[in-house]
Amino acid sequence: MIGYLNLMLRLAIWFLLTADFSLANITIGIFISLILPQSYSSYKNPGAIKDWLRALGEAIVAIPQAYIEALQIIIRPHNGEDVIMEQVRPNRTPGLIFLDIFVITFTPKTVVLKYHQEGQYEVHHVRRRRKS
Repeated sequence: MIGYLNLMLRLAIWFLLTADFSLANITIGIFISLILPQSYSSYKNPGAIKDWLRALGEAIVAIPQAYIEALQIIIRPHNGEDVIMEQVRPNRTPGLIFLDIFVITFTPKTVVLKYHQEGQYEVHHVRRRRKS
């Protein structure tokens, strides 16, 4: 099951990069997705499927959230900004870490500046300044 999720993630990334759904491009994308090295550590983790489903659910929720945040930025200016460190959830595979970074960066008010190997994301937040 995890192998199919990894394959689908790789194909999704391929289609996002190429923006071409021709038969030749689909064939190339499948070929590249299959020859890239696989991480077998995710097969040993029984909670990995639950983590994948949760991450995919967060990605789906991020789409309307991105529109809402974009409208908020258009309507009311956001002049403040913060850079904070967010902890990575334990036992995350590289594919799940990528999805986490994608979800954080997909919304207009946040962007991941750096992933630290110690298990933290450096996240830039845009916010409204409080009037003093």
